[in-house]
Amino acid sequence: MKLLKTLLPAAALAALPVMGMAQEAAAPTMDEVGPYIFTTLLFLMAGFLVFFMAAGFAMLEAGLVRSKNVAMQLTKNIALFSIAAIMYWLVGFNTMYPGDFNGFFAIGGQTVLDPVGVAAADAALDYASVGSDFFFQLVFVAATASIVSGAVAERIKLWPFLVFVIVLTGIMYPISGSWQWGGGWLSEMGFSDFAGSTVVHSVGGWAALAGVIVLGPRIGKYKDGKVNPIPGSNLALATLGTFILWLGWFGFNGGSQLAMGTVGDVSDVSRIFANTNMAAAAGAVAALILTQVLYKKVDLTMVLNGALAGLVSITAEPLAPTLFGALWIGAIGGVIVVFAVPFLDKLKIDDVVGAIPVHLFAGIWGTIAVIFYGEASLMTQLTGIVAYGVFTFVASIVLWFILKATMGIRVSEEEEINGLDMAELGMEAYPEFSKG
Repeated sequence: MKLLKTLLPAAALAALPVMGMAQEAAAPTMDEVGPYIFTTLLFLMAGFLVFFMAAGFAMLEAGLVRSKNVAMQLTKNIALFSIAAIMYWLVGFNTMYPGDFNGFFAIGGQTVLDPVGVAAADAALDYASVGSDFFFQLVFVAATASIVSGAVAERIKLWPFLVFVIVLTGIMYPISGSWQWGGGWLSEMGFSDFAGSTVVHSVGGWAALAGVIVLGPRIGKYKDGKVNPIPGSNLALATLGTFILWLGWFGFNGGSQLAMGTVGDVSDVSRIFANTNMAAAAGAVAALILTQVLYKKVDLTMVLNGALAGLVSITAEPLAPTLFGALWIGAIGGVIVVFAVPFLDKLKIDDVVGAIPVHLFAGIWGTIAVIFYGEASLMTQLTGIVAYGVFTFVASIVLWFILKATMGIRVSEEEEINGLDMAELGMEAYPEFSKG
C-alpha cells in the first residue's frame, strides 16, 4: 500500500507532459470543421443530382429523335460525359479556376486531389475538399456538351462531334467560365450569373447554334416553303427525361450556393429549391396555356421544353426572388420557347430537340432578369451576354468548319435516310421494329 502511494504521484507527474501535448494537439472543434464538412457534403449531393441530368438529357433526346437514331443519341450522351470528365481533369478545372491570372485567359494543368485522409490542418477549412469541388464543377461542363448533342441530332457523324466535345469541355467552356466564376474580368465588372444561365446554358446554346448552321437542316424538314414536322419516337421517354432534368436542377441551382456551413446557407439552399421548382412549373403551365390558345391543342413537346426553359430562366438568380418572382420569370421562359421554335423554323435552323430556344434564348432572358432582384446593371448583364455569345459562337463555328473540311461532319443522304444507328454504329435501339 505504501509502495502504491509512492508510485501514484510519480505516475501523475510523468503524465503531465503527455497531457500538455494532447491539449496542444487537440482536435479542431465542430465550429472550425463544420463549414468544410457540410459544404463538401453539399457539393457531393448536388453533384450526383447534376450527374443524373446526363440521364435526363439522354432520355429527352432519345424520345425526341426518330427510332432509327436513338442508339446514336445514347452513344453520344455517354461518350460526351466520359470525355468531359477526362478533359476537365486534364486541363479544364485548373483553366477555369486558375487562381491569380490576367482575368481573360490561363491554361491550367491536371487536377490533383487532396491526400488520402487529409488532416484538418492541411484542408481548406474555409471552403470544401478539392475532390468535391472538382466533381461538382465537372458535371456542369458535361451538361453544356449535352445541349449541343440534341440540337445537331439525326445528321451528324459521331467522331467529329466527339472531337468538338473535347475542345468544348477542355478549352472553350473553361476559358469563358473563368471570366465569371474564376474571378475574371466579368466577375470584376459585376456581372451576375448565380448558377449559369449564361455561363453554362447559353454557352451550350451558342455552340449548338453554330453547329446546326454549319450542318444544315435534316432532309425533308423544310420543303416547298413549308415546315414539315418530324415527330419524335417516344414521348414517354422525353417526358421521363424532362422530369429527371427537373430533379437534377435542384442540385444545379442549390449546389451553386457553394456553402452549407451556417443556418443562413441552409435556409438559402431551401429557398433556391423552392424558387427553382416554381419557375419550372410556371414555364410548363405558360407553354400549356399558350399552345392551347395558338394551336387549339396542347403540344406536349412545347410543355416539356417550357418547363426546361423556366428552369434555365431562374438559374441566373434562383435565390433572391420571391416565389411570385420565380413564377413570372419562369413563365416568360415558357412563353419564349413557344415563339422561338417557329421563329427558328422560319430561318430554316433545324434544332431537333429545341435546345436553342430553351438554353440560349431562355438563358439570355434569365441573365437579364437578374436586374430585377440583384445589384447588377442591365449594361453589365448585356456585356456578359454579348461576350459569351461572341466568344463561343465564333470559336464554335470556326471549329465546326475545320471539322467539316478535315473529317466531314454530316453523314451521306442515304445514311441519313436509313438512320444513324446502322450507318454509324451498326446496331439499332429497337431492332424488333425493323424486323417486322
